[in-house]
This record gives sequence, C-alpha cells and structure tokens, in this order.
Amino acid sequence: MRRSASRRRSSWRRATAGARPAPRAQVDVDLGGLRWSGPGYLDSNTGDAPLKRAFRRRHWSRAPLAGGDSVVFYDLDRVAAAPLQLGLRFGANGQIDTNEPPAAAALAPTRWGIARGARADAGTAPRLLRTLTRAPFYARSLLHAQWLGERVGVMHECLSRSRFDTPWVQAMLPFRKPNRAA
Repeated sequence: MRRSASRRRSSWRRATAGARPAPRAQVDVDLGGLRWSGPGYLDSNTGDAPLKRAFRRRHWSRAPLAGGDSVVFYDLDRVAAAPLQLGLRFGANGQIDTNEPPAAAALAPTRWGIARGARADAGTAPRLLRTLTRAPFYARSLLHAQWLGERVGVMHECLSRSRFDTPWVQAMLPFRKPNRAA
C-alpha cells in the first residue's frame, strides 16, 4: 500500500532489552584484550519517509537515575510540523511515562559550529564534560545535569539534517575520521 505524501511519516521507536531501561552490556574484543561494560540503550528511527523530510535538527539526551529508572529528552525541529519536545521516563519495571521536559539551555557549539542544547532542572544548567564524536553535522557528548532533582551523567547527541544535506558535507562522507574517546 502506498501512502500519499501527506500521510507519510517518520517516527521514533525505542527498544529495550527485556523491557529494562538500562540493561548491562559487555563487549570483549580480540584486539589486545580490550574490554568494556556499562549501561546499554537501543533506539531506532523508522518510518516510510526519509528522515530529511521529518526534521532539520535533533537533540537527544539520556541519563540513568539512581533508582534504576532512565530519563530521555528528545527535541526535534520538525520540517512540516511544530517543534516537538518529548520527555520519557523508563521505569526499572518496564513502565514508560511521559513527563514535561525542563527548560532547555544552550551549550557551547561544536568545533564545526553545530548548535547544541540540553535540558536541566530550573535553577541549574547542564555542563559539557567531553565531546566523544564530532562531525560536520553530528556530535555525541557527555554532560552533567540535574534532572528530576538528581545529579546525573548524561549522554547527549545533536544532529543537523540541514547541514548533513549540504554538498560539501556529502562530499566528505566517504572519508571517515576515527573517533577518539580520550
């Protein structure tokens, strides 16, 4: 069945292993004994229209809370609709609740000039600790913030679809620079 352009949509889906918001993951690599373990999270973007028709800019943040719950804030500057601010709390028991996202605050832009923003409780500000991945259109960073009254370590991503679609970025895509966490 083919949908008309007005009925095409892109959606955000989240998948969690065993209905747990922060399952443990462990990775063993046969390259000199490298090993990593920590909290895991999986989400995916699905739909029947390209993402570039869905949004121009996206900010996503996720943090585990002390009691085993996780909180996710999702901010979209959508192409054909009003901006979307979504706050989700994933309970340790698998329950998913929506909550009103706290106010957004600007973070320093990336070295590529991509604007970044994150959320934090009223009267507090998120703090950028380290950028893990930088690209002309995307960044993944670690932050500290206060969410729901708790000091949390936050994984943050920002993506500029409009920057991604520029000819100069498209020309750079075949040349990938390795990411360095240090």
